[in-house]
Amino acid sequence: MDDSTMTLVPPARHESLSALLDEDTWDVLIIGGGASGLGAAVDAAARGYRTLLLEARDFASGTSSCSTKLIHGGVRYLRQGDISLVRSALHERTHLLANAPHLVHPLAFIIPARKLVDRLFYGTGLKLYDRLAGAHSLAASTGLDRAALLAALPGLNPDGLCGGIRYWDAQFDDARLAIALMRTAVDHGATCLNYLPVVGLLKAGGRIVGALARDAETGEEFEIKAKVVINATGVHGDRIRRLDRPDSAPLLTPSQGIHLVVDADFLPGNEALLIPETEDGRVMFAIPWQGKVLLGTTDTPRPDLKRLDDPQPLEEEIDFLLRTTAGILTRAPTRADIRSAFAGLRPLIHPEHDSDHKTTAALSREHAILVSDSGLITVAGGKWTTYRLMGEQVIDRAAVLAGLSPVSCKTRDLRLHGCPSEPCDSVLGSEAACLPELPGHDRPLHPALPYSEAMVRFAIRYEQARTVDDILARRTRAFFLDAAAAESCIGKVAAILAEELTPADERLEAMTADACRSAARFQVAAGKQG
Repeated sequence: MDDSTMTLVPPARHESLSALLDEDTWDVLIIGGGASGLGAAVDAAARGYRTLLLEARDFASGTSSCSTKLIHGGVRYLRQGDISLVRSALHERTHLLANAPHLVHPLAFIIPARKLVDRLFYGTGLKLYDRLAGAHSLAASTGLDRAALLAALPGLNPDGLCGGIRYWDAQFDDARLAIALMRTAVDHGATCLNYLPVVGLLKAGGRIVGALARDAETGEEFEIKAKVVINATGVHGDRIRRLDRPDSAPLLTPSQGIHLVVDADFLPGNEALLIPETEDGRVMFAIPWQGKVLLGTTDTPRPDLKRLDDPQPLEEEIDFLLRTTAGILTRAPTRADIRSAFAGLRPLIHPEHDSDHKTTAALSREHAILVSDSGLITVAGGKWTTYRLMGEQVIDRAAVLAGLSPVSCKTRDLRLHGCPSEPCDSVLGSEAACLPELPGHDRPLHPALPYSEAMVRFAIRYEQARTVDDILARRTRAFFLDAAAAESCIGKVAAILAEELTPADERLEAMTADACRSAARFQVAAGKQG
């Protein structure tokens, strides 16, 4: 989509709710507003299918906003032998760089080596990575001697290092990409609603024919008819499956990954660091991201979680990342240096559905599409990099199941909402020009944050932000960049939201309290436990 055909003003919430009643039967109903659900909505809408997406909370409010912020083939998956996953992910990387250049950017990664044999080993593996990318390669991997390594990563502890390997992948802003996908789906005729959880499935003759949804803001319920229903709820997938069949066996194995955010001076420069193997068998990243450094990640089985929508970093996970970082950086960050800490749950498919397995680090990020006897389609697993491919495959399956007119996939070359015609350094892309026209463009939210009051108004007017948390966590990334600074903005954001949406006093008080609790969750304190 080019700038001239872009729809700037999406339907107001009451208009979208009215569409639930006006539409007799939707072609495609998608449950879940994360990466896989939004990707499916864009695909279905671009084919011309009447598409409805419902999200229980906010778009990307779970795992899809808590990733490592990478669009990559996956060096780790190459080591595991997932050649097909790596190849397809590298190809999808190319589509994203072309279709959302305001949100996805090439990034150089460096693997340090202590021995010459390590340099040869990593170099050989990355040459295979280059070959799998083929014509989609960003640049060839290259060897670095010790001097070049330390020049590229001046914060790296030089002890025992003999050089390294540089290779290329891409970085993105996950929550902002989710919002761009939502806007793209709406541009193509879809209706996308947040804070409208599905509380039941409708059946006729043993087949699913729709869903029962409840407005989280008003309590109003809607019976929604659809030719096909897609469960794209990530780690909540088993809950929706049990609305179909209460005796459904668990499909997913929850695995937690956490990240820490510290100031950029711990790893100066514009290149990322990859440690190929840590004590838990994972890779570890230290990545420049929006003026900070992102440290991650962990892989911790979490069968103990009672609430899948509120994972918290564990003390031992924080200690692990700080301990690992202390061994690789000249200046080791401490708890006092952590600006933000966040956890996400990976919706991993267990190959044997065996809950007795103790590790999730070896599980594939490959996705699966399952169809129940009553016709519920569940898409599970996967990762951000392959969201578009997942959407294509699940809509291919849904169209056949629902008897929809066959239409080929349109998303490989579909530019996402906001895609600029010229290089742009704003996550709003071509819409950044709207900000000077909004009140508060010259008033920053906080000196430590790169956001203005106008961006808050933009989020409310054009991006379906409904709460203070939506704005500070996902429309901006304030909670992720500096939780303490973001906490001090809660009152100011609430005041702007009150002007724009005029919520009842009790609702405004409730969302302000929710934002304060969110701010506390992003901050690391002694004795904090998940």
